[in-house]
Amino acid sequence: MLDAFKSLPEDPDELRAVSAQMLQHIQSQAYQIEKLKAELHGHRKARFGSKSEGIDQLALDLPEDDEIAQAAEDQRTEPSPGDEEDPLNKRQHSRKPLPDHLDRHDEVLSPGEACTGCGSTLRQVGEDITQELDYIPGHFIVRRFIRPRMACTCCEAFAQAPLPSRLIERGRPGPGFVAHMLVGKYCDHLPLERQSKIYAREGVDLHRSSLSDWVGRTTALLEPLAEHIGKLVRAGPALFADDTPVKLQVCANTTKTKTARLWSYVRDERPWCGASPPCAWYLFSVDRKGEHPANHLAGYTGTVHADGFAGFNGLFGVGKADEQACIVHVRRKFVDEVERTGSPIAQQAIKQIAQLYAVEKEARGKSPQERVTLRQAKAKPVFDVLEIWLQAQLRKISGKTKLAEAIRYALNRMPKARGYLSDGQLELDNNTCERSIRPIALGRKNYLFMGSIGGGKAAAIAYTLIETAKMNNVDPEAWLTWVLQRLPDHKINRIDELMPWNWRAENA
Repeated sequence: MLDAFKSLPEDPDELRAVSAQMLQHIQSQAYQIEKLKAELHGHRKARFGSKSEGIDQLALDLPEDDEIAQAAEDQRTEPSPGDEEDPLNKRQHSRKPLPDHLDRHDEVLSPGEACTGCGSTLRQVGEDITQELDYIPGHFIVRRFIRPRMACTCCEAFAQAPLPSRLIERGRPGPGFVAHMLVGKYCDHLPLERQSKIYAREGVDLHRSSLSDWVGRTTALLEPLAEHIGKLVRAGPALFADDTPVKLQVCANTTKTKTARLWSYVRDERPWCGASPPCAWYLFSVDRKGEHPANHLAGYTGTVHADGFAGFNGLFGVGKADEQACIVHVRRKFVDEVERTGSPIAQQAIKQIAQLYAVEKEARGKSPQERVTLRQAKAKPVFDVLEIWLQAQLRKISGKTKLAEAIRYALNRMPKARGYLSDGQLELDNNTCERSIRPIALGRKNYLFMGSIGGGKAAAIAYTLIETAKMNNVDPEAWLTWVLQRLPDHKINRIDELMPWNWRAENA
């Protein structure tokens, strides 16, 4: 194109044609430069802060998720305590003795003083001692179940009290210790290898593989609680949906991973004083196909708060759920434009969106009808003006700019966000669900990836229970300890009694 300046035509018409061609070329270059600047800004923003180690820099010898998955499968397929067990398939243990320096808490289980057969007095002829390692916040203890073996002084019949139901049959961990491990891994983001080293500093030698086995078996036992929370989430008039990526190791001892997903579905009626307690339900999938949310929420006919991800489109339609778009995603694109170019139009759009949030601050904690009245009076005029103003601005700027792209996105999402103005049970954004995936984002920085599909499913169960407890202002470790103490003997049709809000009521 620069060569054209060396041989400009003398004819005016030809000169005008060359000028138009050059102008078009310059405009094209300007658009390309703006696009590259936007991409550079995005890359710089993504890389802001300290550089973390790449996954290929680390030795991917972290099999704990595989072991958790195998333990969960073993727990589901093992015979119940009353069933006959194949001696060839009996679990083998190679255990070190529990350290002598740990406190012993003895619990004597007596069969009574009289023989059940003849009624004569029993005398002790020996005892069996079963030990389990438990954890009381701050220190380990060893709880010993002492079961005297009694013999009748008359008929020589033997009597001995049965062991109480154990969380893991023939296993050593007590409920408090297992709850401590789960909260450490899925709430405090401590991989089991790191927990093993922490316990070693306290003089308790527990290999990571043992911890993985216990976590896997426990999450398998806790799965009915997670499923019950999922039912409660889907029973609400509205829910919040989002997903976040996690790395999944393709096969053991390799550096190759693929991008899997943890899906989050949240029911939270606190902003409009609903009676149902808040709860969060997580599910794992190996990819981001739209079939996953469609299966998770099959039959749901309420309103789903979601971003513009096309995979959620299968949820919406006649006889299906309604869509409530997220204004935060609209605002985010204008914020990016202000940070990149300082655009006055983007700044004005942000100010008008701020007016909508000022109304929401006033509406929080009011009844649904009060919220509708307030929104119709104060938010609807702002919403209408913003939509009309954005349409006018779009006609004034080039359609190929990032600002035009942000405006088109806003105009596409705003009609789907308008429903909150006439329904007090809905929210202006999907921040409720985005808050629920923050713990996952923190955790994956530590454990880097899921070691297996089973490990991902176990993580989803643990996150469901722990995050639901946190949403209800319940200490997840104390609640899980309480649940695990009761779970072996608890009837499956009374699972709601084990929910965190019932624990809080019982301990109030």
